[in-house]
Amino acid sequence: MFATSFGQKSLHDHLDALGIRAAFDANLKKAADHARALAADGLLPFARQASTGPDMAPMKAAAARITATFENLIVLGTGGSSLGAQAALAISRYIDGTGTQIHTPDSLCPFEMDRLFRTLDPKNTHVLAISKSGTTAETLAQLLACRAWLETAVAEDAIGEHFTFITEPGTRPLRTYGEKLGAPILDHPTDVGGRFSVLTNVGMLPVMVSGLSVEGFRDGAQEVCKDLIENPESAPAVIGAALTQTLNEHKGITQVLVMPYAEVLRAFTRWHGQLWAESLGKDGLGTTPIRAVGPVDQHSQLQLFLDGPNDKFVTIITIPSFGKGPRIDEDEAKAYGLDYMAGRTIGDMVTCQSRATQETLRGKGRTVREIVIDALSEENLGGLFVSFMLETVLTAHLMGVNAFDQPAVEEGKILTRQYLSALE
Repeated sequence: MFATSFGQKSLHDHLDALGIRAAFDANLKKAADHARALAADGLLPFARQASTGPDMAPMKAAAARITATFENLIVLGTGGSSLGAQAALAISRYIDGTGTQIHTPDSLCPFEMDRLFRTLDPKNTHVLAISKSGTTAETLAQLLACRAWLETAVAEDAIGEHFTFITEPGTRPLRTYGEKLGAPILDHPTDVGGRFSVLTNVGMLPVMVSGLSVEGFRDGAQEVCKDLIENPESAPAVIGAALTQTLNEHKGITQVLVMPYAEVLRAFTRWHGQLWAESLGKDGLGTTPIRAVGPVDQHSQLQLFLDGPNDKFVTIITIPSFGKGPRIDEDEAKAYGLDYMAGRTIGDMVTCQSRATQETLRGKGRTVREIVIDALSEENLGGLFVSFMLETVLTAHLMGVNAFDQPAVEEGKILTRQYLSALE
């Protein structure tokens, strides 16, 4: 699975040097006690998604129907209805899948929709529309546009075969639309919010269509949950929450940086950014998520991380890569004075760059956590998903905010509808 470390010094040595060991211990106890309380209640619904769950059969039926007939799947959803699937699907580039190409236009962009409609064949395209509330304006707008596009090439009585929907039970526009089409509708869990839904059918149906293992994602998540239940004071999510809150309260750390040294985890940083910001940014509180990917962002943001204000808690995610990737020709490298990379692999370079970045950050007094996942797999990514979700919930508990609402965004939605209605 994965392991965490804080460099050559232990975490306790680092906290002693910062003078915040006692404060951390107090927050660690609070976080561990809350983890125990959650465990006693069966953990949270997003953490109870099992590979033998009742939603598996409907997902398998929907995925089989899509992959048997269609070359392309457009996933319509925004925020949590799309970002989790994107983060999970990123590893499909390294694993043989079904051949169905998945497109995720999560931002309502006219140019992206035009591009999709120009490049895809509507007769070979299926649309999966996802909205927990069934009223998400961006998703409904994309849905209506897709319907009009499909009608240019698909017979009216066959249109319903090109759609699948995921939304909550009850009367809501998206469900009504699907019912009128006669298309399959899967129930969005009523007890799981969008940004926590990656391990539900919201994230896992696209995963199943891609050919990745839903069982792998969910089994990996359950391993992390099992560790939290059995070892609450040493679980990475508990330590991460206690450390984040302590640094914020006592050292002015107002930002959390997640920087994987793997391009495949770029989408994961986008997923984490929404999860963290929307769950914790309330009542004048919260820490701001920052996204970066190594080594490329060593040449863009690292200068700020090293020499700017010391206001960031840094999490580096690595995958062991010594000896991985293409090998650099020894003679060619030496011919140009590049002896240090002669005969090395690309993986050797990435590993050394990650190590150098961490040591330099620590040398500048930054708090750096390294998470090492032992392989690029469904199990490990599922474990990362649930660990970061649990860390978010535990941090919210320490802050004293509700991790599951987002009251501040509603005003903008109301104004958008007013402005659209007023257009001439």
